[in-house]
Amino acid sequence: MKRTILLIGGTGPMGQYCQEIMDDGNTEIIITSRGKHKSDRKSIRFIQGDAMDISFLKSVLSLKYYDAIVDFMLYSVSVFEERVDLLLQSTIQYVFLSSARIYAGQEYPLTEDSPRLLDYCGDSNYLQTHEYALEKARCEDILKNSGKNNYTIVRPYITYGVYRLQLGVLEKENWLYRALHGRSIVFSDDIASKKTTMTFGKDVATGITSLIGREETYGEAFHITYRNSYSWNDILSAYLRTLKKHGITPNVVILKKSLSLLYPSNKYQVIYCRYFNRYFDNNKIGQFMDLNQFTDTMDGLDACLEKFLRNSIFSKIDWIMEAFLDKATKEHTPLNEIDGFPAKIRYLVARYTRYYEIRLKMSTTR
Repeated sequence: MKRTILLIGGTGPMGQYCQEIMDDGNTEIIITSRGKHKSDRKSIRFIQGDAMDISFLKSVLSLKYYDAIVDFMLYSVSVFEERVDLLLQSTIQYVFLSSARIYAGQEYPLTEDSPRLLDYCGDSNYLQTHEYALEKARCEDILKNSGKNNYTIVRPYITYGVYRLQLGVLEKENWLYRALHGRSIVFSDDIASKKTTMTFGKDVATGITSLIGREETYGEAFHITYRNSYSWNDILSAYLRTLKKHGITPNVVILKKSLSLLYPSNKYQVIYCRYFNRYFDNNKIGQFMDLNQFTDTMDGLDACLEKFLRNSIFSKIDWIMEAFLDKATKEHTPLNEIDGFPAKIRYLVARYTRYYEIRLKMSTTR
């Protein structure tokens, strides 16, 4: 019998791989997205709209009773509370994308039952925030208290792909863009020595797909992570080796502390994620997929960066952060590289004054 799977917000890196893997000739795949998409496959259908709009979501869920829903959305607690019953009653199995960032740092290797930041962190200021790791844990609790058990929780950690190549908390727009434009990569000792786990997005999608249709996974949480951990210094060295093959040898400036600590939105990601050494026990997901099929991190990063260099597409550049990085390296971005007069002004103010640094410091201490 043909099954129907709904991917909510399923056009990101993991969602795209899920589409590819689930398209087995016996599955109809429906995908919501705010952008307009077309598919040349009869088995894949896109519905344009904002899944954060409850009216739109209800219209999609009313189309049919789904064999599975895989939800890639990032919800606030209040928004998730509003729709959790609707989601659970519209499908046989609801797969919730949580995160392995939810864990506290005092135990390793981490299992699915390891202590969570939400339960064990003593930082009252942090616990009052809606930071990503806390919101994911709170949404998990909403599921557990829903009175239903037809859900499965997935906890990936740091995933990578052709257009997602992280270095600590820096996206490729913060480090690779600089390298390709002849400026220094800026990294920091406080993160560089920490151990991390990076997993290829397609492997995470394979793990998600392996859990669908298995009643024994209901009410359970699963890591989908590569087995090996590496220091961020190892990750940086891997990137530099690949760049060198293309004749790109950027200077690297190592600061004592991450500039991301200046940003309220990044501060806690540094303190309660990247400052932790991360090792994961992934034996639980190993019941449903072959752990040997995971892509080796070093091989995967090399292949993804190679592919990116053949078609380098960057998202929007944060010119204030770029100015901070230039200030740290005593470098300058040519103004003709910056699109738009307002962005030029923001860069110049951030590069040559302390205006934004003072504003950010005030906002992080409130």
